[in-house]
Amino acid sequence: MNLIAYWTLIALCVGIEIWGQIIGLQDLSLVGVFAGLGVIAVHRLLLRVDRFEEFVEAGEEL
Repeated sequence: MNLIAYWTLIALCVGIEIWGQIIGLQDLSLVGVFAGLGVIAVHRLLLRVDRFEEFVEAGEEL
């Protein structure tokens, strides 16, 4: 996931959270929060996979 996609998805999640607060739907705000946490988790997972692939390509053993 490149940084543009990451920050775009985070901005979208923050927008959903704010919209939920404006219209008074707590459930919508929670959806935005959990979606944002999911974006962060997937981004961290993809970074870890990239590092592992570099580790394997270097010929290192686990």
